Amino acid sequence: MADITDIKSILYTEKSLSMQENGVIVVQTTMGVSKNQLKAIFKDYFGFVPLKINSLRQEGKVKRFKGRMGQRNGYKKFYVKVPKDANITALSA
Repeated sequence: MADITDIKSILYTEKSLSMQENGVIVVQTTMGVSKNQLKAIFKDYFGFVPLKINSLRQEGKVKRFKGRMGQRNGYKKFYVKVPKDANITALSA
C-alpha cells in the first residue's frame, strides 16, 4: 500500500508550470508506486480523485563523481489531471 511518503515532490519546471494552467500537475515518486496507488493517495490525503494519470520511469543519469563513474537515482514521474474544483494550493504546502 502506497503512502504519502512515497511522493517525493511536485516538479516545477517551465513545462510543468505551463501544464498547470490546463489542470495537470507533475508528481515525482518512488519507483514502486502504481497509478492505482497514486489515485488512492490523492483520494485519501487531498480529497479528490484525479481524472487521468500518465506515468513514466526516469532512469538515473550516468555521471562522473570525483573521477569515478556513478549513477544518479531513478524515479517515477506522473502527470496527474486534476478536476477543476480541486484545491491545488494544498499540494504545494
